[in-house]
Amino acid sequence: MFAAERRQLILEMVRANGAVSLRELARVVQTSEVTVRRDVRALEAEGLLDRRHGGAVLPGGFTRESGFPQKSHLATAEKTAIADLAAGLVEEGEAIVVGAGTTTQELARRLARVPGLTVVTNSLLVAQALAHANRVEVVMTGGTLRGSNYALVGSGAEQSLQGLRVSKAFLSGSGLTAERGLSTSNMLSASVDRALVQAAAEVVVLADHTKLGTDTMFQTVPTDLITRLVTDEPPGHDDRAATELQALADQGVQIAVTGANGNPGGDQVPPARRPQLPGPRRGNPLRPNSVLADQPQPSERARVADLRRR
Repeated sequence: MFAAERRQLILEMVRANGAVSLRELARVVQTSEVTVRRDVRALEAEGLLDRRHGGAVLPGGFTRESGFPQKSHLATAEKTAIADLAAGLVEEGEAIVVGAGTTTQELARRLARVPGLTVVTNSLLVAQALAHANRVEVVMTGGTLRGSNYALVGSGAEQSLQGLRVSKAFLSGSGLTAERGLSTSNMLSASVDRALVQAAAEVVVLADHTKLGTDTMFQTVPTDLITRLVTDEPPGHDDRAATELQALADQGVQIAVTGANGNPGGDQVPPARRPQLPGPRRGNPLRPNSVLADQPQPSERARVADLRRR
């Protein structure tokens, strides 16, 4: 493939998806990451895209949100490994909330094997992944369907979550920085995600390395409310993502990193940059009296039952 053809394909991918990693670009155009990086620099010089944290994004500050068809084909190996690792954080009999996203959908597929689990979600894809799990109870919020990511949003979704208390919330998003925390490009999605956070004692963010250091319009979870980040190890050349991981760890976020090549692991931040991490956080600091044990209390079940009746 000639350089002009290769660069046109790179440009079309970035325009379609908003942000694409160098690893994914190299796979699609069937060349090395070194060559792709050179192509991205050339396109950036022409003002057609911006280089950002081991990938390329649309020119100008904030990235836009991609639709589900585009997201589902990005960083698939990384999302699978992240979901495998995150599933190990869920225990039998827990009540949790799971937000919308392609990574949380992967997590839901693995949660089907956890007996006695109650999952509250605003995602049709998460609910579908658990629909035939006979030992998992699925509770959906109300709300208006947002077709681009198959999620229920709006005041109906937010009101149905009022008074709900669960042990953990699993959320994804469009970007994650140490300065602003988790963010997304859509206002309605951000508002529902904030309601999901308020329902949980612990917040677990699932984000592959391409989202590290990316900032989008609407903040969903500030850094001080993130209990744990589950991510994949950034490529060796991606110093910005590694720096962002270190900054998140310095702010007290517990970081679990999958093994190399997408294999499930459990290491804290890559060994060369491993900080001394603090002990586990114990609940949302804005709700000092909301600490829950891993096993759901009867009152939690009652509130989940109440949500189903609404």
